[in-house]
Amino acid sequence: MELAANQLFNRLSNAERILVAGAGGGFDVYSGIPLYLALKAQGKSVHLANLSFASLRDDGNRLTEASFEVTADTAGSDTYFPERVLSRWFAEKLEQDVSVFAFTQCGARPLLESYQHLVEKLNLDAIVLVDGGTDSLMRGDEVGLGTPSEDLVSMTAVNQLDLPYKILSCLGFGVDRFHGVCHAQFLEAVADLTKSGGFLGAFSVLPNTVEAEHYLDLVEYSTQRTPSRPSIVNTSIASAIAGHFGNHQVTDRTKGSELWISPLMSMYWSFELEAVMKRNLYAVRLLETESFFEVTDVIRSFRNGIAAKDWQAIPD
Repeated sequence: MELAANQLFNRLSNAERILVAGAGGGFDVYSGIPLYLALKAQGKSVHLANLSFASLRDDGNRLTEASFEVTADTAGSDTYFPERVLSRWFAEKLEQDVSVFAFTQCGARPLLESYQHLVEKLNLDAIVLVDGGTDSLMRGDEVGLGTPSEDLVSMTAVNQLDLPYKILSCLGFGVDRFHGVCHAQFLEAVADLTKSGGFLGAFSVLPNTVEAEHYLDLVEYSTQRTPSRPSIVNTSIASAIAGHFGNHQVTDRTKGSELWISPLMSMYWSFELEAVMKRNLYAVRLLETESFFEVTDVIRSFRNGIAAKDWQAIPD
């Protein structure tokens, strides 16, 4: 291992067929687009998936009980459909026909079945789960977990797959502060994973790269086409990539809130998924969940039975 090597891409150097999947739903898959484009540029076969919050219709595009294939022409809402907007951006801006595999909100068992179907359908040898934010690293006893249900059901499902490469990559340090996440405790998690060998390093998405230029264009494109519910996470990350700092506002959804945009927000932090899951205190309880309600209930019950850590401030 050499300092000059990017450890995430070094880890995936022998992977040929990769799925980049949004772990936390909504616009999370957008946070993986710079990685998707960089891996495609290396000549790899790369696909996209996302845990979806959209109302998915069964118009012959259903793959499993809990998964669908979304294209630029898929029927659905004209006000909120991040997966279709993403497919249309590829078609209109890059002249590429790109499907986005969308998972319904469900428990770990049906989600595992859906991921296994894609592993076989696409002959995958790697999955990179992407989290827009960093709350996916919360193990369960922190002062705040953010929005753990979506991230953890995805991570629980993927961790059970028999694949050579399973990675979690987070983009958006600082975004989760309004969901009660203590970022000192995120850094504590990174330190723990460094000790265990599960941390694959961090690197910035720089604005003068092709991947960043396409990502910034995608965020602007999606914001224009989802005006009532633009992505706070991705507009914040885009602001950081563009070099803004502090309370830089770009959408009415954040009016009344004070943002903290910083260069740390434009960095990917990547980890071996298995190492992250070994550190988690409650994920094993999610294995047999069928519905998304069960997932949230398991996490709520776990939290009610423990004493959470106190808030830790990052020194000024």
